[in-house]
Amino acid sequence: MRTVMGIDAAWTVTQPTGIAVVEGDRYGWRLIAAEASYQRFLARADPNLEPEARPSGSIPNARDLLQAAIALCGRPVDVVAVDMPLAATPIIGRRVCDNAVSREYGGRKCGTHSPNAARPGRVAEHLRDTFAAAGYPLRTTEAASPGVIEVYPHPALVELADAAERLPYKAAKTRRYWPAETPADRRVRLLAMWSEILAMLESEVAGVTAALPLPDDDAKGATLKAFEDTLDAVICAWVAACALEGRAVWFGDDHSTIWIPKPLPARGS
Repeated sequence: MRTVMGIDAAWTVTQPTGIAVVEGDRYGWRLIAAEASYQRFLARADPNLEPEARPSGSIPNARDLLQAAIALCGRPVDVVAVDMPLAATPIIGRRVCDNAVSREYGGRKCGTHSPNAARPGRVAEHLRDTFAAAGYPLRTTEAASPGVIEVYPHPALVELADAAERLPYKAAKTRRYWPAETPADRRVRLLAMWSEILAMLESEVAGVTAALPLPDDDAKGATLKAFEDTLDAVICAWVAACALEGRAVWFGDDHSTIWIPKPLPARGS
């Protein structure tokens, strides 16, 4: 039995962070829990906690998150996959791994964002250090258990879908994706894209479609963002599962790496 955690980490403490836990055995992987914020995840594991009505940002406590995962899964997490720049040394600008991923995936519109000393800055350092203190050091060239690895959902989805370029699934960018469409039609296309992604993830991690019902057609922006953050957390957890199984490769150096799944058999997009 193996357990992985995915964290779609916000770069500031004022924004919510998606988090998911996936469990695997010889029969495959299955989703145990996925939530749109740290507090909601902790409440999922502790019936004495009331989940917040609207996902909010907070400072993560690695030990609490790991204990919550144990409560949900009955065993410790093996690997934590985080969508946030992490490094063994201070991040002051673009890293070797950022440039390596951009060279490999830039042509498919999956170049990386440029981190700096302020963003994600102390947020990333806090997350790295608190997980290390809990016995989960940052892993770079080996996805060893226990440990934390850095992942990047955009190229992961490109490999999952065998797509020519980045999938248009960010709620805040629908006007950029489909400028000629009406707002209502953009919403329809966004929900259809999410449905396709869920179906592809379901083939790798059972229970995803049941756990992440699509938002209503008239859902507000906060609801859409919460769904998107939760979806990204599941993608992060899937990449961690791939890394444990030797189905992912790293880009970078000894200081920091980004793990991306190996190409899957072509399934179209």
